[in-house]
Amino acid sequence: SSCDPVLRPIIRRRARSLPTSPERRKRAAVQCEVPGCQSRMNRVRFADALGLELTEVKVFQTGEDPSIPLHVLSRLSINSDLWHSSSDLEFTMQCLVPDFQQPADCMDFSSRLQEQQVCLERVTSSDLGLSGTIQVRNVAFEKQVSVRYTFNQWRSLHEVCARWHSSIPEKSGQGQVDVFTFFLPVPPFLLQLCSVVQFAARYRVNGWEYWDNNRGKNYTLTCRTHPLKMPRECEESWIHFI
Repeated sequence: SSCDPVLRPIIRRRARSLPTSPERRKRAAVQCEVPGCQSRMNRVRFADALGLELTEVKVFQTGEDPSIPLHVLSRLSINSDLWHSSSDLEFTMQCLVPDFQQPADCMDFSSRLQEQQVCLERVTSSDLGLSGTIQVRNVAFEKQVSVRYTFNQWRSLHEVCARWHSSIPEKSGQGQVDVFTFFLPVPPFLLQLCSVVQFAARYRVNGWEYWDNNRGKNYTLTCRTHPLKMPRECEESWIHFI
Protein backbone atom coordinates (compact mmCIF):
# COMPACT_ATOMS: atom_id res chain seq x y z
CA SER A 1 0.00 0.00 0.00
CA SER A 2 1.11 3.59 -0.60
CA CYS A 3 0.38 6.76 1.37
CA ASP A 4 0.70 8.99 -1.68
CA PRO A 5 -2.45 10.96 -2.52
CA VAL A 6 -4.44 9.93 -5.53
CA LEU A 7 -3.47 12.04 -8.51
CA ARG A 8 -6.34 13.80 -10.23
CA PRO A 9 -6.18 15.06 -13.80
CA ILE A 10 -6.01 18.83 -14.17
CA ILE A 11 -8.90 20.19 -16.18
CA ARG A 12 -8.10 23.36 -18.04
CA ARG A 13 -10.95 25.51 -19.21
CA ARG A 14 -10.69 27.70 -22.24
CA ALA A 15 -11.46 31.37 -21.65
CA ARG A 16 -14.61 32.58 -23.36
CA SER A 17 -15.13 36.02 -24.79
CA LEU A 18 -17.85 38.20 -23.41
CA PRO A 19 -21.14 37.94 -25.32
CA THR A 20 -21.66 40.51 -28.00
CA SER A 21 -24.61 42.86 -28.17
CA PRO A 22 -27.66 41.99 -30.30
CA GLU A 23 -26.85 44.75 -32.78
CA ARG A 24 -23.38 43.34 -33.39
CA ARG A 25 -24.76 39.82 -33.82
CA LYS A 26 -27.29 41.25 -36.28
CA ARG A 27 -24.56 42.99 -38.30
CA ALA A 28 -22.48 39.80 -38.29
CA ALA A 29 -25.41 37.76 -39.68
CA VAL A 30 -25.59 39.56 -43.03
CA GLN A 31 -26.33 37.13 -45.84
CA CYS A 32 -24.10 36.89 -48.90
CA GLU A 33 -25.47 38.94 -51.81
CA VAL A 34 -24.36 36.48 -54.49
CA PRO A 35 -27.40 34.68 -55.98
CA GLY A 36 -27.64 31.07 -54.88
CA CYS A 37 -25.12 31.50 -52.07
CA GLN A 38 -26.50 30.54 -48.65
CA SER A 39 -23.31 31.19 -46.65
CA ARG A 40 -22.84 34.11 -44.36
CA MET A 41 -20.13 36.72 -44.70
CA ASN A 42 -17.22 36.24 -42.29
CA ARG A 43 -16.30 39.14 -40.06
CA VAL A 44 -13.20 39.58 -37.91
CA ARG A 45 -13.52 41.12 -34.47
CA PHE A 46 -10.43 41.97 -32.38
CA ALA A 47 -10.81 41.61 -28.63
CA ASP A 48 -8.55 41.58 -25.59
CA ALA A 49 -8.12 38.80 -23.03
CA LEU A 50 -11.51 39.61 -21.51
CA GLY A 51 -13.30 39.70 -24.83
CA LEU A 52 -13.68 43.49 -24.79
CA GLU A 53 -13.35 45.54 -27.93
CA LEU A 54 -9.91 46.94 -28.70
CA THR A 55 -11.35 49.94 -30.54
CA GLU A 56 -13.62 52.68 -29.31
CA VAL A 57 -15.54 55.26 -31.31
CA LYS A 58 -15.38 58.76 -29.86
CA VAL A 59 -17.98 61.29 -31.05
CA PHE A 60 -17.01 64.98 -30.66
CA GLN A 61 -19.70 67.60 -30.30
CA THR A 62 -19.58 70.94 -32.12
CA GLY A 63 -17.02 73.21 -30.47
CA GLU A 64 -15.41 70.38 -28.50
CA ASP A 65 -11.66 70.10 -29.07
CA PRO A 66 -10.01 66.67 -28.93
CA SER A 67 -7.49 66.06 -26.14
CA ILE A 68 -4.03 65.73 -27.70
CA PRO A 69 -1.16 64.42 -25.52
CA LEU A 70 1.55 66.94 -24.67
CA HIS A 71 4.35 64.84 -26.18
CA VAL A 72 2.51 64.84 -29.52
CA LEU A 73 2.09 68.62 -29.42
CA SER A 74 5.79 69.09 -28.58
CA ARG A 75 6.83 66.97 -31.56
CA LEU A 76 4.54 68.89 -33.87
CA SER A 77 5.97 72.18 -32.56
CA ILE A 78 9.57 71.03 -33.03
CA ASN A 79 8.81 69.75 -36.52
CA SER A 80 7.27 73.13 -37.42
CA ASP A 81 10.29 75.04 -36.09
CA LEU A 82 12.68 72.85 -38.04
CA TRP A 83 10.63 73.21 -41.21
CA HIS A 84 10.71 77.02 -41.10
CA SER A 85 14.37 77.25 -39.99
CA SER A 86 17.37 77.99 -42.21
CA SER A 87 19.33 75.47 -44.24
CA ASP A 88 21.22 74.20 -41.16
CA LEU A 89 19.39 73.03 -38.06
CA GLU A 90 20.73 74.84 -35.00
CA PHE A 91 19.93 73.84 -31.45
CA THR A 92 21.59 73.84 -28.03
CA MET A 93 21.96 71.17 -25.39
CA GLN A 94 23.36 71.15 -21.87
CA CYS A 95 26.32 68.91 -21.14
CA LEU A 96 29.34 68.66 -18.86
CA VAL A 97 32.34 70.42 -20.39
CA PRO A 98 35.92 69.90 -19.05
CA ASP A 99 37.49 72.96 -17.43
CA PHE A 100 40.94 71.60 -18.30
CA GLN A 101 42.87 70.61 -21.38
CA GLN A 102 42.86 66.92 -22.14
CA PRO A 103 46.09 65.63 -20.49
CA ALA A 104 46.97 63.46 -23.50
CA ASP A 105 47.15 66.66 -25.60
CA CYS A 106 49.60 68.36 -23.23
CA MET A 107 53.33 68.42 -23.97
CA ASP A 108 54.22 67.32 -20.43
CA PHE A 109 52.00 64.22 -20.39
CA SER A 110 54.94 61.76 -20.42
CA SER A 111 56.82 63.64 -17.68
CA ARG A 112 53.71 63.78 -15.51
CA LEU A 113 53.25 60.03 -15.92
CA GLN A 114 56.87 59.43 -14.93
CA GLU A 115 56.52 61.67 -11.89
CA GLN A 116 53.09 60.57 -10.61
CA GLN A 117 53.05 56.92 -11.86
CA VAL A 118 49.43 57.59 -12.89
CA CYS A 119 47.87 60.18 -15.18
CA LEU A 120 44.45 60.81 -16.65
CA GLU A 121 44.62 60.46 -20.42
CA ARG A 122 41.24 61.66 -21.70
CA VAL A 123 37.64 62.09 -20.57
CA THR A 124 34.40 62.52 -22.54
CA SER A 125 30.87 63.31 -21.39
CA SER A 126 27.41 62.15 -22.48
CA ASP A 127 23.88 62.34 -21.14
CA LEU A 128 24.55 59.13 -19.18
CA GLY A 129 27.80 60.10 -17.50
CA LEU A 130 31.56 60.52 -17.88
CA SER A 131 33.86 57.97 -19.48
CA GLY A 132 37.61 58.17 -19.81
CA THR A 133 41.01 56.46 -19.83
CA ILE A 134 43.89 56.45 -17.34
CA GLN A 135 47.50 55.45 -17.88
CA VAL A 136 49.61 53.91 -15.10
CA ARG A 137 53.19 52.70 -15.11
CA ASN A 138 53.47 48.92 -14.96
CA VAL A 139 55.28 48.75 -11.64
CA ALA A 140 53.86 45.31 -10.76
CA PHE A 141 51.32 42.86 -12.11
CA GLU A 142 48.87 43.28 -9.21
CA LYS A 143 47.47 46.80 -9.26
CA GLN A 144 44.25 48.66 -8.60
CA VAL A 145 43.09 51.83 -10.33
CA SER A 146 40.03 53.80 -9.24
CA VAL A 147 38.41 57.21 -9.63
CA ARG A 148 37.12 59.22 -6.67
CA TYR A 149 34.52 61.87 -7.55
CA THR A 150 32.00 64.25 -6.00
CA PHE A 151 28.95 66.28 -7.02
CA ASN A 152 28.89 68.67 -4.05
CA GLN A 153 32.39 70.05 -3.47
CA TRP A 154 33.54 66.93 -1.53
CA ARG A 155 30.84 67.14 1.15
CA SER A 156 30.16 63.56 0.03
CA LEU A 157 32.17 61.41 -2.34
CA HIS A 158 31.92 58.28 -4.45
CA GLU A 159 34.51 55.93 -5.89
CA VAL A 160 34.41 53.61 -8.88
CA CYS A 161 36.98 51.02 -9.97
CA ALA A 162 38.61 51.29 -13.39
CA ARG A 163 39.05 48.28 -15.66
CA TRP A 164 42.18 47.19 -17.47
CA HIS A 165 41.97 47.83 -21.21
CA SER A 166 45.41 47.32 -22.80
CA SER A 167 49.18 47.56 -22.36
CA ILE A 168 51.35 49.86 -24.49
CA PRO A 169 55.04 50.81 -24.44
CA GLU A 170 56.01 54.11 -22.84
CA LYS A 171 56.88 56.95 -25.17
CA SER A 172 60.24 57.26 -23.43
CA GLY A 173 60.96 53.61 -24.23
CA GLN A 174 61.88 52.85 -20.61
CA GLY A 175 59.03 50.48 -19.82
CA GLN A 176 55.40 49.65 -20.31
CA VAL A 177 52.19 51.35 -19.23
CA ASP A 178 48.72 49.94 -18.67
CA VAL A 179 45.59 51.70 -19.90
CA PHE A 180 42.47 51.55 -17.71
CA THR A 181 38.95 52.71 -18.59
CA PHE A 182 36.32 54.10 -16.23
CA PHE A 183 32.73 55.34 -16.28
CA LEU A 184 31.15 57.78 -13.81
CA PRO A 185 27.33 57.72 -13.83
CA VAL A 186 25.92 61.24 -13.61
CA PRO A 187 22.33 61.73 -12.33
CA PRO A 188 20.03 63.75 -14.61
CA PHE A 189 19.61 66.60 -12.12
CA LEU A 190 23.29 67.50 -12.61
CA LEU A 191 22.67 68.40 -16.24
CA GLN A 192 21.72 71.92 -15.18
CA LEU A 193 23.68 75.07 -15.84
CA CYS A 194 26.68 75.61 -13.53
CA SER A 195 26.52 72.10 -12.02
CA VAL A 196 30.05 70.83 -11.25
CA VAL A 197 31.65 67.37 -11.13
CA GLN A 198 35.15 66.91 -9.65
CA PHE A 199 37.28 63.77 -9.66
CA ALA A 200 40.83 62.43 -9.18
CA ALA A 201 42.54 59.16 -10.15
CA ARG A 202 44.08 56.79 -7.58
CA TYR A 203 46.66 54.08 -8.28
CA ARG A 204 47.56 51.43 -5.66
CA VAL A 205 50.44 49.03 -6.28
CA ASN A 206 53.05 47.25 -4.11
CA GLY A 207 51.56 48.77 -0.97
CA TRP A 208 51.99 52.32 -2.29
CA GLU A 209 49.33 54.81 -3.33
CA TYR A 210 49.70 57.38 -6.11
CA TRP A 211 47.29 60.14 -7.13
CA ASP A 212 46.60 62.27 -10.16
CA ASN A 213 44.50 65.22 -8.98
CA ASN A 214 45.47 67.72 -11.69
CA ARG A 215 48.33 69.25 -9.69
CA GLY A 216 46.15 69.65 -6.60
CA LYS A 217 43.27 71.35 -8.43
CA ASN A 218 41.27 68.18 -9.24
CA TYR A 219 39.70 67.54 -12.61
CA THR A 220 36.53 69.63 -12.90
CA LEU A 221 33.70 69.58 -15.41
CA THR A 222 30.96 72.23 -15.48
CA CYS A 223 27.54 71.93 -17.09
CA ARG A 224 27.27 74.49 -19.90
CA THR A 225 25.12 75.15 -22.94
CA HIS A 226 26.75 73.66 -26.00
CA PRO A 227 25.58 74.78 -29.49
CA LEU A 228 25.18 72.13 -32.16
CA LYS A 229 24.48 72.32 -35.89
CA MET A 230 22.96 69.64 -38.07
CA PRO A 231 22.46 69.50 -41.85
CA ARG A 232 18.93 70.00 -43.10
CA GLU A 233 18.73 66.48 -44.52
CA CYS A 234 19.10 65.04 -41.01
CA GLU A 235 15.75 66.44 -39.88
CA GLU A 236 14.01 63.08 -39.65
CA SER A 237 16.91 61.58 -37.67
CA TRP A 238 16.77 64.48 -35.22
CA ILE A 239 13.03 63.98 -34.68
CA HIS A 240 13.64 60.26 -34.06
CA PHE A 241 16.39 61.14 -31.58
CA ILE A 242 13.99 63.25 -29.52
